[in-house]
Amino acid sequence: MSPRKTSPAVEASPEADAPLFVASLGVRWRDLDAFNHVNNSNFLTYLEEARLQWLQHVRDWFSEDAMPVLAASELQYRRPIEWPASLHIELRCTRLGTSSMTISHRIVDADDASRLYCDGHVVMVWMNPANGKAMPLPATIRVAATRHQGD
Repeated sequence: MSPRKTSPAVEASPEADAPLFVASLGVRWRDLDAFNHVNNSNFLTYLEEARLQWLQHVRDWFSEDAMPVLAASELQYRRPIEWPASLHIELRCTRLGTSSMTISHRIVDADDASRLYCDGHVVMVWMNPANGKAMPLPATIRVAATRHQGD
């Protein structure tokens, strides 16, 4: 059996580069749980919102034939977020594959970036919704993933 040929992934150090995008979000009262801090499930919502804010700057990132799905997520909860709070969600592209990208994230206090609430990464895969098969990343995503906010 011959080895499967794959395109090499592009790896980058998330700490070495400036963020790809920084989203600003405010904590809503409804995000709190019985312990008066943001419920852990809302962290995923914050990350989704940050990715969507970034994608609003990218043209043609999905179509009827190719759209992204969340394939994996890893979150390290570093400290609770209390209300009221203003947040910055920093996104960095740490890997570009053939059909997927890994986006590292940091959720920090908007006024004090050393106050880290959460970090980790997600893997997004572009797939054809009709057949569920992976599709190559759109060229616009490849370009946008290598640019930083403000470029």
